[in-house]
Amino acid sequence: MDVRSSAVAIPAGDAELPADLLVPADPAGVVLFAHGSGSSRHSPRNTAVAHVLNRSALGTVLVDLLTPAEDQVDARTAELRFDIPLLARRLAAIVDWLTAERPLGAVPIGLFGASTGAAAALVAAAARPDLVGAVVSRGGRPDLAGAALDQVRAPTLLLVGGLDEQVITLNEQAQEALPDTAELTIIPGATHLFEEPGTLEQVAHSAADWFTTHLPTHLPTHPPRPPHAR
Repeated sequence: MDVRSSAVAIPAGDAELPADLLVPADPAGVVLFAHGSGSSRHSPRNTAVAHVLNRSALGTVLVDLLTPAEDQVDARTAELRFDIPLLARRLAAIVDWLTAERPLGAVPIGLFGASTGAAAALVAAAARPDLVGAVVSRGGRPDLAGAALDQVRAPTLLLVGGLDEQVITLNEQAQEALPDTAELTIIPGATHLFEEPGTLEQVAHSAADWFTTHLPTHLPTHPPRPPHAR
């Protein structure tokens, strides 16, 4: 499949965030990635998942949620990667940008979050219920979304490695607070980073199936005006 790649800077409040857009011909939707703690838009795992989504006619946005200066601070302190409100505000701002600028056209938006990025994705989904159509969490910490969990309206898929026992428990607890459309899928034999042969491929294909099934197929001619981020 022909996929067009472009590098952009996306405004998010007082920050300009570097991002890579991968756009297949005639995309049916777009998935915005929120990477996990200590990672970046160049994460080989998220890039591999993005390529599978592209083959399912889904555009992808791989973005750094911290500026280069913030990333240098975080490399020393590891504090900003756990600032879920900050990361969620920036994700919501990128959702607003995708809705207003429509670099892929008038297509529905999904969120894919890994590790702590999953919590930020869920908080952003709760803040933009009319704009975020579906969410997938990979080895995520949805529990860090706190009170926002019961405000999420988007169908949510929680993917966890079968050997990641503590995170399985946290996801089970989070699922109880999410809407009835939330599903938890255990990937047998996988640890937290899904480094075992074939496990990341299962994640990617499960995510592609979830987004192609749950993202809406029709959008209003004029997008709804997004609410202020919470």
